[in-house]
Amino acid sequence: MTQQLPTLDAPLRIGTRGSPLALAQAYETRDRLARAFDLPHEVFQIVVIKTTGDAVQDRPLKEIGGKGLFTREIEDDLLQGRIDIAVHSMKDMPVQQPAGLLLDTYLPREDVRDAFVSPTKSALTELAVGATVGTSSLRRKAQLLNRRPDLNVVEFRGNVQTRLRKLDEGVADCTFLAMAGLNRLKRDDVPATPISEDSMLPAVAQGAIGIERRTFDTRTADMLAAIHDTPTGERLAAERAFLTALDGSCETPIAGLAELDNGQLRLRGEVLRPDGSERIHDDQACDIKDGAELGQAMAEKLLAEAGEGFFDWH
Repeated sequence: MTQQLPTLDAPLRIGTRGSPLALAQAYETRDRLARAFDLPHEVFQIVVIKTTGDAVQDRPLKEIGGKGLFTREIEDDLLQGRIDIAVHSMKDMPVQQPAGLLLDTYLPREDVRDAFVSPTKSALTELAVGATVGTSSLRRKAQLLNRRPDLNVVEFRGNVQTRLRKLDEGVADCTFLAMAGLNRLKRDDVPATPISEDSMLPAVAQGAIGIERRTFDTRTADMLAAIHDTPTGERLAAERAFLTALDGSCETPIAGLAELDNGQLRLRGEVLRPDGSERIHDDQACDIKDGAELGQAMAEKLLAEAGEGFFDWH
């Protein structure tokens, strides 16, 4: 049977947030689909959807609802048929999708590392005692305070351009961004130094783009299968199983990273108290096919190690 491809009269509608990074990820998805099926860009339509997370910039995410703030309106439009696929930064995605939607396509993963961003410094060790650090990430805040409890951490939300402006205005001495975002935006001008995963374990699924569709939309499923990156999917299966078992949200400082090597999957995971006063972590390996099971088992192990009172802040 001939595959039904998008046309000028019936384009494939790609839903996305409107930030420069979100648009870059939507364009990458479009370009990969266009190449895979030898189609012109004109048969794809980029649909910008404003989310609650984009609209509210003056409060921490955990105070206004967590990760779903960046996906809810987009997923509503997908369920209602106003768009055909939704492109997401996977580190923003809740571990559960709404009924009727499926997230099973991933593009090749970018650099997973965090970046230390400062116009005058190149490493955390160069910061003076009591220096002010800007970040909106509860994970990064907890990791920083675990290593440097002397630091003054302030809320720092907004896109790359907004955060750089805040640095220029002296709101903070440094901030942190994902290397993946800087690479996708081609922002070589940003004064960023990559941080080793050994020093700052990244967020679960950092650097990965996921594409969501309606569960029974087989036409779209067939198209997406052509651009799905299997190794990225294998890594995220382990990381998101770890996150799911820990009940991960924007209220929980959790980090996790899976890596593949010669048929084996190595998974590192950690969970911290928000004030950085305690950190529990693990590092294990298994066959790639058993990654999700390892993710769940590691989470259960850390939950047991955390003991009574560790999650009282939750």
